[in-house]
Amino acid sequence: MNASFANITVVIQYRDSFTKAVVKNVIAAVLSLSINYINASLIHTFCKHQIFYMNPRYILFIHLVINDMMLMTLAIIMLFITYTLYRINLSLCCVFVLFGLFANEITPLNLACMAVECYIAICMPLRHTQICTVKRTAILIGVIWMTSAISVLPDLFITMATQPLGFFQSRVFCVRDNAFPNPQITKKRDITYMVYLIIVWLTILYTYFRILLTAKTANKDAKKAQKTILLHGFQLLLCMTTYVMPVTESALKEWLPEYYTDSLYALYIVVQILPRSISPIIYGIRDNTFRRYLKRHMLCQLRKQKVTMHKQGGIFLK
Repeated sequence: MNASFANITVVIQYRDSFTKAVVKNVIAAVLSLSINYINASLIHTFCKHQIFYMNPRYILFIHLVINDMMLMTLAIIMLFITYTLYRINLSLCCVFVLFGLFANEITPLNLACMAVECYIAICMPLRHTQICTVKRTAILIGVIWMTSAISVLPDLFITMATQPLGFFQSRVFCVRDNAFPNPQITKKRDITYMVYLIIVWLTILYTYFRILLTAKTANKDAKKAQKTILLHGFQLLLCMTTYVMPVTESALKEWLPEYYTDSLYALYIVVQILPRSISPIIYGIRDNTFRRYLKRHMLCQLRKQKVTMHKQGGIFLK
């Protein structure tokens, strides 16, 4: 779980009134559940049609969607835990934090891979089917998971090596700094984030400008891919705010002390929820093929509901 959300939950406990706490919980829950419902529909559509799960582009997309759903679900669980239990066992907190960090680091890597796939499809169309295969896509997803694990798991190992056994039996507010307090972990995190961001941004920029050059002389697919890369860049920019949250939080505390918790909550919406709403837009709405099959799925659901309501009405009348 990233620092922004965790710090929000700590401050809320002391300053938010009951009414404000309920309102914030309801808003976050409605937004998260709505996005998860849309994402679940995308996953259902993906699994029902071979045209999607045999296409590397859609495999990478649905991998990102599943990752988004995991993050959204974890965010809601942590929000409710904070308002009800306040403190939880540190061992359980470590699991939540590790899971959140792991999923957070998958997102930029997945976006970079999707940008590269777009670049290959537009700039090397004749070799696309040879380079981008289902098997290689599965291996690539495995590499993404392994890279994230290598980055995150040392936090746990360092903590286990430097903290006494009783440390993991205590009850704490579940934030990253409480779960992994060693200062060396913070230095490692900053270096890792810097390396990740440089690699991912160079990938995004390179693929965008290469597609931009191709779009001037190619068909409308190249121009559409160009816009897709821009959306990936915007999504990545929102995800990047996680990495600069400590500085942002300190600035908010100094500049807006009276509205500190409200500002942090607004940042939580921007950092955690907003980036997860972009994925359905990129492929669920903009992609013609996915949109067509998604409409079929939604129409089938509506028809089933109408039939069910009609049958229930008939039984009631009898």
